[in-house]
Amino acid sequence: MSLPSTVIAPSSFREALGHYASGITVITSLIDGAPIGFTCQSFYSVSMSPPLVSFSVMASSASYPGIRQAGRFAVNILAGEQVGISNQFARKGADKWHGVKWQASPLGNPVIAGSLHWLDCEIHAEHAAGDHVIVIGEVKALNVQDAAATQPLLYFKGQYCNLAAHCAV
Repeated sequence: MSLPSTVIAPSSFREALGHYASGITVITSLIDGAPIGFTCQSFYSVSMSPPLVSFSVMASSASYPGIRQAGRFAVNILAGEQVGISNQFARKGADKWHGVKWQASPLGNPVIAGSLHWLDCEIHAEHAAGDHVIVIGEVKALNVQDAAATQPLLYFKGQYCNLAAHCAV
């Protein structure tokens, strides 16, 4: 039995996936002494042994070619109060680093001040997938903050939310 062929409207697809809450990260690297990065909500763990994580990025990204060239990246897991950082790194063509405090990770990647946690990674593999690239990174270092009182920045139904105040609908 074959299923009928249907076309999935991009708006319907986006709305359906918007009901899946996700954390917000900023993927960063350093190329020729300049920091680069972008906001990413499609981030997840892949493997415990070896420690692998993955993110998806638009194939047309202006930032990812530099990260690919560097061969390494940091995943900055944003805290609930970093909505401004998320918005700043989501913009195209702007100076994303204006006013952003950061320090270098052990691999030399920018770690954004105030991030909930960070992971320092080397690119392990890359896979083309539709209009995105799936990037797998091997975690080489990480920093888990004492985050008992800090909540992660979450995204749900097209808006930011947090666990403490519940998501606005």
